[in-house]
Amino acid sequence: MSRSWVIGDVHGCLGELEALIEQLGADPEHDHFCFAGDIVNRGPASLASLRWVMSLGDRASVTLGNHDLHLLATLHDVRRTGKRDTLDEILAAPDRTTIIDWLRTRPILHDNKAGFVLVHAGIHPHWTLHYARKMARELEQALAADDYADFLAHMYGSEPAHPKDANTRYQRLRASVNVFTRMRFCHRDGRLDFEQSGPPSGAPSQLLPWYALPDRRRWEKPVVFGHWSAHPAIAPAGIIPTDRGCVWGGWLAGFNAEGGSMRSVRFTA
Repeated sequence: MSRSWVIGDVHGCLGELEALIEQLGADPEHDHFCFAGDIVNRGPASLASLRWVMSLGDRASVTLGNHDLHLLATLHDVRRTGKRDTLDEILAAPDRTTIIDWLRTRPILHDNKAGFVLVHAGIHPHWTLHYARKMARELEQALAADDYADFLAHMYGSEPAHPKDANTRYQRLRASVNVFTRMRFCHRDGRLDFEQSGPPSGAPSQLLPWYALPDRRRWEKPVVFGHWSAHPAIAPAGIIPTDRGCVWGGWLAGFNAEGGSMRSVRFTA
C-alpha cells in the first residue's frame, strides 16, 4: 500500500532530498510526495532536483513557491538572475520548454487526500478555505495560459498590501501571489508585511504571523506550509511549518501525511 509524504523547501538540495527519503523509509517507486514549493534555486542541483520530482509523474504534488515563480520570470526577462541564484543550468537545458511548461502548470494550493491543505507561504487570515481555493484557481489559470508571460510582467510588487484593496485583475493576481508565496507577517488589519523575515519572536509588536491574527478564520483543515525558514518547528494546532532552511545550512524536513513526526536531514555542502 502506497503512503503519502510531505517535503519542505528543497531549493536544489537533491542530495539531502534523497537522504531524507531514505531516512523516512519512503518508496519513490510507489509512494506519493507533496512538495511545499521552492524546488529550485540557491542550492547546487536545481535542474537535477526538478527532473527528479518530474520523474515521479502523478506521484508528485508540487505547490509553487516564490523561487519557482522567479525562475519563470527570469526565463521571460521579467527578472534577472541574482548573484546567489542557481538557475543558469535550467535556463540552458535543451528540454527547458518542457520543464518550464510542467512547472507553470503545478498548483498554488493542493488539497491532500490525507485531509490537509498545502501551500507555499500561507493563506490570508481573512480568507475562508473556499475563497482561498478560488483565488488559487484563478492564479493557476493565469500561469497555465498561453499568454502567461504577460501576467508575469505584472506579477511583482507589494501593492496592494491587503488583497481586499485589489481593483483590477492584475492587482488581484499579484495580491494572490504575495499571499500564497511571499507572506510571513501581517499587520493586525490584515495588510501583508514584506520587510520582516525572521522568527515570530523577533517581530515588531504591530506584526503577527499570518496565522495568529485574532480575527483569523478558523479553517476546517490543517494548513501545511514552507517558505519561512526562520520559523520554529512549533506552531499552533492546525498550522504545520515545514521549512527548516536546508539551503541556508539548516535541515530538509519531511513527514508521513497519514501521521508521524517530522524528520530532517542536515545540509552538508
